[in-house]
Amino acid sequence: MNQLGATITGEGIRFAAWSSSARRLWVSLFDDSGTRETERLELKPEGEGVHALFISGLVDATRYGFRADGDYAPERGFWFDPDKLLTDPYAIEIDRPYHYHWRLAAKRNEGADTAPLMPKAIARPLPKPLPSKPPLFQPGGLIYELNVRSFTRLHPDVPEAQRGTVAALAHPAIIEHLKRLGVSAVELMPITASIDERHLPPLGLSNAWGYNPVTFMALDPRLAPGGLVELRDTVAALHKAGIGTILDLVFNHTGESDRLGPTLSLRGLDAQAYYRHLPDGRLANDTGTGNTLACDHPLVREMVLDTLRHFVRHAGVDGFRFDLAPVLGRVGGTFDPDAPLLEAIAGDPVLCDRVLIAEPWDIGPNGYQLGNFRSPYLEWNDRYRDDVRRFWRGDAGAIGALATRLAGSSDVFGREGQTVSRSVNFIAAHDGMTLADLVAYEKKHNAANGEQNRDGHNDNLSWNNGVEGETDDAEIGKARFDDQCALLAALFASRGTIMLTAGDEFGRTQQGNNNAYAQDNAITWLDWADRDQALERYASALSAMRRGFPALSDTHFLTGEPSDASAIPDVTWLTETGAPLGESDWNDPGRHRLVMLLGDSGGGRLAVIVNGGRRQSVFTLHARDGFEWRPAIEAQPVDLARPLPGRSVNFMIERRVTKAGAGKGS
Repeated sequence: MNQLGATITGEGIRFAAWSSSARRLWVSLFDDSGTRETERLELKPEGEGVHALFISGLVDATRYGFRADGDYAPERGFWFDPDKLLTDPYAIEIDRPYHYHWRLAAKRNEGADTAPLMPKAIARPLPKPLPSKPPLFQPGGLIYELNVRSFTRLHPDVPEAQRGTVAALAHPAIIEHLKRLGVSAVELMPITASIDERHLPPLGLSNAWGYNPVTFMALDPRLAPGGLVELRDTVAALHKAGIGTILDLVFNHTGESDRLGPTLSLRGLDAQAYYRHLPDGRLANDTGTGNTLACDHPLVREMVLDTLRHFVRHAGVDGFRFDLAPVLGRVGGTFDPDAPLLEAIAGDPVLCDRVLIAEPWDIGPNGYQLGNFRSPYLEWNDRYRDDVRRFWRGDAGAIGALATRLAGSSDVFGREGQTVSRSVNFIAAHDGMTLADLVAYEKKHNAANGEQNRDGHNDNLSWNNGVEGETDDAEIGKARFDDQCALLAALFASRGTIMLTAGDEFGRTQQGNNNAYAQDNAITWLDWADRDQALERYASALSAMRRGFPALSDTHFLTGEPSDASAIPDVTWLTETGAPLGESDWNDPGRHRLVMLLGDSGGGRLAVIVNGGRRQSVFTLHARDGFEWRPAIEAQPVDLARPLPGRSVNFMIERRVTKAGAGKGS
């Protein structure tokens, strides 16, 4: 197919758009301020749905948009209205953010020209493609999920003009924090241009997360005022520090929403092709947002691939996380793990070595697809999240599920003889309660979202340690700190890839709000000045320990057999007395204690000692001749001669006895 979008040459600019059902298409040109339309020129059909026009004399930074005309019958999927200025689906830059206005959603002949309300695409030459390099991130590493705006909005060391932007991530203070925490890759929540849902402006709220895109390549000017070059430079700075970059992208829906939503781009060009429709003509809604992208359409498939290649070639990103990823694999509305788009991404020469992460659920028919994506896709594992939360909440009968999650979730990812876990283990993410709120709130507190606390999940598997929300009670504060330490320790002790959401390492709170997508304010802005530095130091120590014991980040499933000639099993599960866990122990609903004894390929052993009960307990570890057990985290005062506290995870590493030392353990 001919290249779409705006292509700059030495003589001018070629504009091209695609529509299978529009009768006429135009390109509207605007002055340098983007406020006055200077020309409206009709594109010429070139076959296969492509309409194009070369205009000589135009140069870099030309502002433009498209218009289309044809049938107007929304009930049949036709939304053509030449009064609607449309953003080029292949735009790589826009001159201002999107702002919702009712006229953007007005019926034909009722809303007047929308050009004054719309951003204008800016024609830009692409920078020279970057040399191809393997991704820095490898499965088993630590992914650090962050919202670009909230992450640095209040950071005292970042210049005020730079706070809340992509460029701020390259600041030395930010990079130092990431390195201290041992981050393998940052995962940036959406930074492409998005629009607020129509119900938010009347409430005085705005979408703080960005999961409501209009097109897929243009970055949001509020987050990346320097455009693609800003992202490219930041990725390079992170790479120099040994940190990869993963983009969270939304290819499941757009901000054009349901039939009452605005006409901004794809809907005005060819809604029938770009969006899935039900047999009765209604928009399919497998996303809960009002529309669903037709990822089985050849044009949509190519647009997604072009977008991914764009960010790899021109920004150097290491990979992608796909929001509501089953939509990408729906063929005729049914999920297929071998869907053309999923296979095309994994097999594309530019993309095949990138990190690919699926959020494996949507709300459509059979939308829960955890474990059903093919390698190399990693998957967000909500079974891990829920089972670990249940265990530390104190639920009965949770010990077996905890062990399975710590070991890489072979029950989910070990199907068809697979030996490697594709799990992304996490306890808290952007969606839901923060780690600190998990142990301080039993219920959601979403009144600030303006929906009478109806939005967000009701079952958070959380607990409050005796008081709902903030308290000055020192004993409760200590219990909450201990619970956060235990949750973090469990995460860093888990086999395979792990994910931590920014701020959870130092006790960020959203005041119990488990759906803070509309809170671009202190509810989501990270409080760097008042962070819990003791918790932060512990998280960094856990990460250092994990990096120093490769068995923790190994993604192969544990077998209980030696992994090399050392004759040390890769895992042994023990009771607190040091005896192997038997069937009755695994089935004991009151059991909340175990030891995961890991063997390393170098012949060493690491004991992960889990005391999920409220009471102290003595744990016994048997040392081999010539070895002794020592704390794996130097700052953690573990003494096996004394009872270990309840609600804790402790780590002991087996070392050879030195001449100056005596064997310890029993």
